[in-house]
Amino acid sequence: MDSGQRRSLSLRYARQWDESYFLNFQSAQISLLGNRSENQDRVAIFAEDESLLLAVVDGMGGHSQGARAAEVTLDILEEAYSEISRPVFDPQGFLTLALARAHDRVVELGDGVDLDEKPRATCAVCLVQDGGSYWAHIGDSRIYLLRDQRVSARTRDHSHVELLLRQGLIREEEMAQHPMRNFVECCLGGDAALPHMSITNKRDLLAGDVLLACTDGLWSGVSDDEISESVGDSSAAPEDVLRRLAEAAVANSAPHSDNTSAAALRWQHQ
Repeated sequence: MDSGQRRSLSLRYARQWDESYFLNFQSAQISLLGNRSENQDRVAIFAEDESLLLAVVDGMGGHSQGARAAEVTLDILEEAYSEISRPVFDPQGFLTLALARAHDRVVELGDGVDLDEKPRATCAVCLVQDGGSYWAHIGDSRIYLLRDQRVSARTRDHSHVELLLRQGLIREEEMAQHPMRNFVECCLGGDAALPHMSITNKRDLLAGDVLLACTDGLWSGVSDDEISESVGDSSAAPEDVLRRLAEAAVANSAPHSDNTSAAALRWQHQ
């Protein structure tokens, strides 16, 4: 790895008691600088009582205080998660309100700043509890569910190229190189109006499932097949999987690679 690429890795093993089952999982997180002068990504895994929260936030490049926007967003998510009783009674309501609070705080960061320079961020958040997961995202940070060595489901970006993909005008493999690949249609911060956010119903988890939350620096540098092949290797430790994927994404996108961050969880409940 290039010495200029800072990385943050952590591995967590947990067995926590719930009235009906153990929360039994492995998880890891990573954040690489890539070919940028500053890492504006933030990533975290919060595990408390009978639930846990995976979050990745991407301070939008080209905007002032992108790192600050990502930092504030993560702080608000952690604060909201720590304040609520767990397991969360209304997961979708919690995710909506937490992201709304984060948006308002990032908007405040931009007070007095020209519109084009206001801090902004995209994010992807996954709440895991009661044997399933609830997903929320704004922009082009993603969540993947990997099952049986394939992508079982993923979020759909709030981006122009995703719209072109859905309309059948481009193929998925063309997204990473499309001239409008960096154009997102909604984000945290900027305008005061609440941005569009996608929040899912509960997705049940099976033993061996992997949840992956990542910024566009990861998914734009590796294909879904590469993600499936790497993450689907149950014999590899999660931190090794993420390191290989992130380093491959940075190398494939060099010399213009973005900050590259991800958090992953391998569900081991039997």
